[in-house]
Amino acid sequence: MITVRNLSHRIGSAEILHDLSLDFPKDGITAIIGPNGAGKSTLMGLMARLVPIQTGKVEIDGHCVAKTRTEALARRMAIVTQRVGVASRLRVGDLVGFGRWPHHHGRPRDEDHAAVERALAAFDLTELRDRFLDELSGGQNQRAFIAMGLAQETDWLLLDEPLNNLDMYHARALMARIHALSREGGRSVVMVVHDINYAAAWADHIVALENGRLAFEGAPREVLTAERLSRLFGMEIGVEEIGGRPTVLHHA
Repeated sequence: MITVRNLSHRIGSAEILHDLSLDFPKDGITAIIGPNGAGKSTLMGLMARLVPIQTGKVEIDGHCVAKTRTEALARRMAIVTQRVGVASRLRVGDLVGFGRWPHHHGRPRDEDHAAVERALAAFDLTELRDRFLDELSGGQNQRAFIAMGLAQETDWLLLDEPLNNLDMYHARALMARIHALSREGGRSVVMVVHDINYAAAWADHIVALENGRLAFEGAPREVLTAERLSRLFGMEIGVEEIGGRPTVLHHA
């Protein structure tokens, strides 16, 4: 479990998170939703120690994120952010191989090569391993970065807007792969999702943020109601149940 207690964060005079406390359950997928500026990406950065914690505490499986050694933390949690600065002429296989750095520190062993092969295969990238990143489509590029996180072989995988800039086909395919990882690969996944229907269809747990505070949390069928979503996003939103899952009607 990832526990967040009394977490607050400021950027200058702007308070991004306000005394936030919540738990992220182990196993399955937790989707973080909310309007722009709600603090979703900031929360992810604090959980992964990409951003220093100012006030409050984050623990991953009982280990304090602020005090755990970087190498030990990197073996428990992998994060794929929205903006990853890498050379465009990097090959796919090399990128995915970076996920093994916490394990081999530049001296890859047989098990490291095997982990990279498994990650490439999981995202249908084996035949693309020698392609440069700037030769990939948007969907292939997204898969390559998530495969890098997968190769790290941590219990927790954090994904900040992994569906960003993907069309419907590639977004659905990527969600299916992430869902399979959470079931067959033993990963616990926390992801920021803007399209509520992907969260409704694939997530096991929903965390909704509003103005840096917890608006609500729970199972999709229980918390994704028209009343709650309309209040959260400040617009009239309808919700219908299709196939046992809520479907959010917000386009018209």
